[in-house]
Amino acid sequence: MSHLSPFQTFLLLSILKVVVVLVLTLMAVAYTVLLERKFLGRIQNRWGPSRVGPFGLMQPMADGIKLFLKEDLLPFAAERPLFIVAPIIALACSLISISVVPFGQVTQVAGVDIFQIADLNIGLLVILGITSIGVYGIALSGWSSNNKFSLLGSLRATSQMISYELALGLSLVGVVLRAQSLSLRDIVNSQSAHGILSWNVFGGFQFVAFFIYLMAAYAETNRAPFDLPEAESELVAGYHTEYSSMKFAMFFMAEYANMITVACVASLLFLGGASSPLGHLLPDNFGGPILTAIFPILWFVAKVLFFLLLYIWVRGTLPRFRYDQLMSFGWKFLLPLAMANIVVTSLVMALRS
Repeated sequence: MSHLSPFQTFLLLSILKVVVVLVLTLMAVAYTVLLERKFLGRIQNRWGPSRVGPFGLMQPMADGIKLFLKEDLLPFAAERPLFIVAPIIALACSLISISVVPFGQVTQVAGVDIFQIADLNIGLLVILGITSIGVYGIALSGWSSNNKFSLLGSLRATSQMISYELALGLSLVGVVLRAQSLSLRDIVNSQSAHGILSWNVFGGFQFVAFFIYLMAAYAETNRAPFDLPEAESELVAGYHTEYSSMKFAMFFMAEYANMITVACVASLLFLGGASSPLGHLLPDNFGGPILTAIFPILWFVAKVLFFLLLYIWVRGTLPRFRYDQLMSFGWKFLLPLAMANIVVTSLVMALRS
């Protein structure tokens, strides 16, 4: 790249990062679906997908081809522009959030950090802002479908997201107070000194915040036991009842991309992100420069995988809430608990200082 100007080099590497992260995220979405089907199958004492490819590994490709080739139906009474743009909003918001996630330690090539698309000093606020906009896709899909089941599903999703967004945001205040920064990279660095003992969930005594975040994240992503917006027994399929072909696939991809984003953020904020649980027991240059760059990514992937397996385990074991229980749990339990966590964390930090 010696014949390129610094700006051209920066632009080329940035585009390459975006393409690689987008491809890997979409592959992760496809194989998270397979992981869920296989893991749920084991929980329910059955095999799960096992026919397409060795151990069913080609099943995501078969599902994708099937959805691409299905007829794209448009209801006669639907509001056409909004009906089309709704799944695009949902998928775009779920994918943009990944751009501020640091996947490994700072590793620069030609002055560009190759393991993070954008290192923003307000990265946490950006993720919260973008994910909250995703509810517009769901709300518009229900209203534009001109279907009573879809409308009820989108209204449920909107009220659920607004209710649990408060608890989720407040649960992160304790983490921000400890790190003194909204940058995801700074939050990870603040937990890296002593390994697992420095993680916010243990050494930071943010286990209450961690519980609140998990519960609110399950509700935010419309996952069991908070999957009221798409309750099959009541609303057929909820807000995407009228969708087919790739529009349905986009909602499906958005849900699993949101799961991956939630798992990434939980790993960064509470489990030290790409930092090792061993802390500085191992030297920073252990195994040479290549292994030094690869090990943090492996730690990060392992933590994200742990959260995804937890998601699936919860779906396979817990029954769905009633709607009144869902709203009461958010407003009467999680929200006061999140406020109490902020007060206690602030008090402890003030006394320590």
